Amino acid sequence: MTSAAELRRVMTGLAGFAAVQAQLLLVGAQQAEPGDASCWAALPTVAHNTEFARQQVQRLRAIRCGQAPPEFGEADHRSAALYAELTAQPADSAARDSWRVSGDLLEEVRLAALDDLLDASRHPWLRGRQLWLQVIVRGFWHPAGHLGEYYLSHGQADQAVALAEEAAALTASLGAPDQARGMASYNLACARTGAGLLDEAAAAVAEAIALNPDVAGNAARDPDLAPLRNSGRMTALLAG
Repeated sequence: MTSAAELRRVMTGLAGFAAVQAQLLLVGAQQAEPGDASCWAALPTVAHNTEFARQQVQRLRAIRCGQAPPEFGEADHRSAALYAELTAQPADSAARDSWRVSGDLLEEVRLAALDDLLDASRHPWLRGRQLWLQVIVRGFWHPAGHLGEYYLSHGQADQAVALAEEAAALTASLGAPDQARGMASYNLACARTGAGLLDEAAAAVAEAIALNPDVAGNAARDPDLAPLRNSGRMTALLAG
């Protein structure tokens, strides 16, 4: 994939999917839904995804303006302080903020230069990863993964699997690069594992690694895939 139009189509479609799914989650969640740092409620889940997208907007905007992007630390998803911070905002504000930041991200994708998106050597801070792929990680893979985790932890395994299947189908229909399709297959493996569908999950992991070998490292340590590893179904995949 080399054209700006193709790249923007994929990034727009995948980030737009994650944005809509966030709104659907907030609409369907109970008011004052209980939760904590070990089992996130809907509002902090969406707020966290919004913050990750906001950071990507800041990076893209800085690059477009010829400036060095800011640095961001890694989020501790088990932090009670982070959870309390994300939960503090009203649900209406979280929904509006999610829409606004998603729109900002899509606008920066529209304005991004093709060389910036494709040439990783232009931005040493990317550590060899192309910018378009980072956009998909923060605008699609990461948020879709958290939405799936929410459904699994709230007894909605069927919804988690359906969400991941829809996301994987979208990457295929958009003609997304293999790296992005592999990420979607990886999320599908996590959802199927959480739903107890271990044979189907193993097939999704195999597809994910075939499309994007970089996810093999995640598969070897991800606690979401522990049941799959413990069953022995991933031994050959990880050894390969």
